[in-house]
Amino acid sequence: MAATRRLAAILAADVVGYSRLIGADEPGTLQRLKAIRAELIDPAVERHNGRIVKTTGDGLLIEFGSTVDALRCATEVQAAIGERNAAIAPDKRIEFRIGIHQGDIVAEDGDIFGDGVNIAARLEALAESGGICVSARVQEDAAGKLDLAFRDLGEQRLHNIARPVRVYAIGIAAKPRQSHRIRGAMIAAAALSVVVIAAAWWSWPRDTPALPTAQSPPATASVQNLPAAEAKAPRLSMVVLPFANLSNDPEQEYFADGITDDLTTDLSQIPDSLVIARNTAFTYKGRPTDAKQIGRDLGVRYVVEGSGRRTGDQVQVNVQLIDAESGAHLWAERFDTDRRELANAQDDITFRLARTLNVKLVAAEATRSEQRKALDPDARDFVMRGRDWLSRPISPTTLKEARQAFERALEIDPRSNDARIGLAKVLSTADLVPGGPVSLDIPRAEQLLVEAIERNPSSSRAHEAMGGVRLRQKNRLREMQIEYETALALDRNNLNAVRQLGWAFANLGEPEACIRQAEKALRLSPHDPSLWNSYAQLGLCHLYLNHADLAADYLLKARAAAPRVWWIHFYLAGALGLKGDLDGGRASLAEGLRVRPEMSSIANFRDLRPYYSSPKALELEEHSVMEGLRRVGFPES
Repeated sequence: MAATRRLAAILAADVVGYSRLIGADEPGTLQRLKAIRAELIDPAVERHNGRIVKTTGDGLLIEFGSTVDALRCATEVQAAIGERNAAIAPDKRIEFRIGIHQGDIVAEDGDIFGDGVNIAARLEALAESGGICVSARVQEDAAGKLDLAFRDLGEQRLHNIARPVRVYAIGIAAKPRQSHRIRGAMIAAAALSVVVIAAAWWSWPRDTPALPTAQSPPATASVQNLPAAEAKAPRLSMVVLPFANLSNDPEQEYFADGITDDLTTDLSQIPDSLVIARNTAFTYKGRPTDAKQIGRDLGVRYVVEGSGRRTGDQVQVNVQLIDAESGAHLWAERFDTDRRELANAQDDITFRLARTLNVKLVAAEATRSEQRKALDPDARDFVMRGRDWLSRPISPTTLKEARQAFERALEIDPRSNDARIGLAKVLSTADLVPGGPVSLDIPRAEQLLVEAIERNPSSSRAHEAMGGVRLRQKNRLREMQIEYETALALDRNNLNAVRQLGWAFANLGEPEACIRQAEKALRLSPHDPSLWNSYAQLGLCHLYLNHADLAADYLLKARAAAPRVWWIHFYLAGALGLKGDLDGGRASLAEGLRVRPEMSSIANFRDLRPYYSSPKALELEEHSVMEGLRRVGFPES
């Protein structure tokens, strides 16, 4: 058959993490994929006048005569798959990315070729898991014809495509809560006069690194215990390794750690970047480093490493940018400065890294940067000391030392927003160490954060800390949610905000949304010393969803990593009780009572459990946790 040209709407679809799914359960994955094709995709393509051109093991190429038909088909399929996945364990879910473009194609022997096909495939690679990306031609053609929300990602340079293509992302109806919250967070951020400029968008890999699942071994801080990334990392993914302290004085360790923290935060402001969280990065501290191995372990493309030497007021900072795929050193430089000029030096490092990665920093960072430069260097020194104490396992000593450092910073320079935020965190978490040297002081913490946000509305850390304050104020869970969403709108890599937003959803009785946040936290910090927190979220929320087996697996991991967190033992006892493992449930309950002996009944548990909950969450808890505890013999009162 002779080749012919025609105008068509091309839909390219691809299964997310196909290699991981096949590796874990080939027969089950193929069966589920076959069912999705037969029950959801093929009927939708037929209803909307499409033609499946060809399929691969993990992808589809579909031709439509109309962009409206292509969009209707894509959104319908993604919504249906999202609903179907709600009842499936996260590690077994099949999700698609979809790209759609309208353009000239060459048709021959039933197949299609040309830039129109290539652009659709590149757009698919830009889409989020479960999402859709389209070209400007498709967006323009659908305007006024379909009730869809298009998010402008700007002009993108696509691989092997000569000209830039303007790209739009589409929110999917299957995830109304998530999409609504993302939009709400962005609106809230805009109300605070924050302007985020999208400067680049990476091409996501076809197979992202596997998250730990109920079947994987318990995670620890050891790199060797986690599987290596299976595929190419996202373009703007990186980890900032702990800077080495080259000063002769070991007391200057906090200074090198502070540089690492600030550079991590600054690089997180690069639009659409994925920056591995500090807690995972610091598991490499003091260990020999192999950039290529670290890249495989963490699923990142770049490794930033360096060192700091401080002698009196003189500071020398060395920084290197390494391509984790090849091990090549892309850029290295030494900065000699006075500590009073350290903020300027850090801005220069960040700018040079951003330029090397061919992106621009967000405009909102300018305000924060200018405020930081104005701070007294001694105050900044104490802020870094305080952060160092807060990064350690919580104890009476760490809270006391952190409070003293932040209080001293504020005495030296009352303008220090970072000191306000740090002190507020100390005062709002003191209840985790009952009877310790620092008393819970929510009113003062709230006032400090109100001042911090008034001074710098674009501070992700301030909104994250305010979320912790709202957690401890009854009937303010929605405000807690908004604070964490605002923090994430300002810095998508803020690990604490990701994790705590999960707890907000759990306490609002929205377990599916909590699970999404916990999975994101695992991706951002897969070697995190606080990984137990994400496992506990997954365990509790799967328990709420009556997935007792999966819940027990996750809670066992959480307990192994944090045996002194008393409430995990009780949740695990409930999960094992629902699962029918009464002996295991009784043993877990006995361990919980050993850690917290005053917890003698379900009534006590209701009164003393660690978080406030909405009526919906309490109802879910009653039919899961409490029912499981009753089955293992825990008395009502």
